[in-house]
Amino acid sequence: MTGSAAPATPSLHPHYDRLIARVTDLEPVTCAVAHPCDESALRGALDAAAHGIITPILVGPTAKIRAVAAKAGLDLAGIEIVDAPHSHAAAAAAVALVRCGRAHMLMKGSLHTDEVMHEVVAKDTGLRTARRISHVFIMDVPGHPIPLFITDAAVNIQPDLATKADIIANAIDLHHGLGLGTPRVAILSAVETVNPKIPGTIEAAALCKMADRGQITGGILDGPLAMDNAISEEAARIKGIDSPVAGRAQILVVPDLEAGNMLAKNLTFLAGADAAGIVVGARVPIILTSRADSARSRLASAAVAALYAKHLTATGKVP
Repeated sequence: MTGSAAPATPSLHPHYDRLIARVTDLEPVTCAVAHPCDESALRGALDAAAHGIITPILVGPTAKIRAVAAKAGLDLAGIEIVDAPHSHAAAAAAVALVRCGRAHMLMKGSLHTDEVMHEVVAKDTGLRTARRISHVFIMDVPGHPIPLFITDAAVNIQPDLATKADIIANAIDLHHGLGLGTPRVAILSAVETVNPKIPGTIEAAALCKMADRGQITGGILDGPLAMDNAISEEAARIKGIDSPVAGRAQILVVPDLEAGNMLAKNLTFLAGADAAGIVVGARVPIILTSRADSARSRLASAAVAALYAKHLTATGKVP
């Protein structure tokens, strides 16, 4: 009796698989990589290049980059290196490559996030726009039917109302830029009712009214919503919440960085999620890599940034 082949194991992260597959069919996007001077940073950039997602320009001490590559067995053939003596200079030179149009994405290497962001937000030489810069995690949670956007969990510590409006607008633009359509945006709090003792609930209500008045466009907003009734239709039904967003949210807007960071890491380490993430609201998307990121998360972050960079170029739109 002839045995049949075993069925393929379903991917735990199908949303990332689709994102990566979409971008590998397109031309790679030139990306300035600031100070890739450890193995994880350098390998992440070269893996993205090997998958056809980016064309990297490595910016940093040439001798150090080559030494890291040699030790790790990484091939730098055909890869452009722009020499910079140290991490501060590398961040400045990488931003300059974007400003002059040679690169359309920026990737953080093995330097502190503050070093990169200091150059990004510099008034005369940075990449600022009229909007506040913010970070979006794109979470691929095993078993959840859609990717979840979480914002802001990495840049704005305690955003005020105006900053939250920009955070939401940035995430909505990214959702559209990835071809995912009009997003359902949940503004999270501990409860789903407006409570004067919880300032975040008042801001959530104000943000929804701003959307009603056309001050925030492109998405469907609701809030305050608690986490359960933002993502569980059953929880929303039990609590009697009748809303196009409740139970079906695609973007989760957190009240502050601490809440967002804990939410993203809980999903990563307790639910097995992968967390791709980029900074938006600047002239180009910015990838903030971490040594704790999985190889799949790094590729997905590069894919998200590349797709969004292509969208910005095609539409001529700067946030």
